[in-house]
Amino acid sequence: MIFNKQTAKKTAEVLLQVNAIKLSPKDPFTWASGWKSPIYCDNRIILSFPPIRNYIRETMGKHIEKHYGKPDVIAGVATGAIGIGMLVAEYLGLPFIYVRPDAKGHGRKNQIEGFIEKGQNVVVVEDLISTGKSSLNAVKALKEAEVNVKGMIAIFTYGFDVATENFKKADITLHTLSNYESLLQQALDTKYISNKELETLSEWNTNPSEWNAN
Repeated sequence: MIFNKQTAKKTAEVLLQVNAIKLSPKDPFTWASGWKSPIYCDNRIILSFPPIRNYIRETMGKHIEKHYGKPDVIAGVATGAIGIGMLVAEYLGLPFIYVRPDAKGHGRKNQIEGFIEKGQNVVVVEDLISTGKSSLNAVKALKEAEVNVKGMIAIFTYGFDVATENFKKADITLHTLSNYESLLQQALDTKYISNKELETLSEWNTNPSEWNAN
């Protein structure tokens, strides 16, 4: 769920402003999964813009305290959320760790990098939610380390039904600063897209794996 409409609108505005999110219904992107998509999101770009990264950092930090209370540790999901997760932890004055997709095959063979103790309360920071699979993989690793995962906060979600189901099955609360619906409304309001392009973008979101630009 998003925190509130004002936050969702402002976040969508800044993401579009710096091209962290690009909309291209006429010339779609190809995701690593092979899906054709009229949208591409790389929220790491915000790290290069101090006023925007500070907005995201402070907004995330305030909402973590409001919805989850102050945890013991902030955990970022590698690699996209390492930067923003560390900024949020700094804003809250908390320790930071990050979680790899898999344990390293050498050295200490860690999947969780940083210091964490059993029983500590953790909030997970993510940059983007698509299906939720990689995000929940990080949650699984943290639970196996016997820490208490209070929930997750992300910058943006595509709002796929499969993600909703995956988080429900995992019994993990997810809050996001903005979502696909808010993004499309902001893009339409600022004439970034036309009404016809809005139709195409909406159609994709209902069945992204089968969507075809042609």
